[in-house]
Amino acid sequence: MGKNLVEMPKSKFLRVMCKKCKTDQVIYNKPATLVKCNNCGEELAIPTGGEAFIKGKVLEELS
Repeated sequence: MGKNLVEMPKSKFLRVMCKKCKTDQVIYNKPATLVKCNNCGEELAIPTGGEAFIKGKVLEELS
């Protein structure tokens, strides 16, 4: 009985560093809306209908 009945989600949270102001922020990898930096307003992630196009630097994947 080592099988899971429910699969683990494929979505993740990412810690992303803004290329403009160098601050880091935790974002969802499948956002429904445009994600901007809380500090300077630079675009960090653009929604695509699936996984986002990440414009910042991904520092780590959080589980």
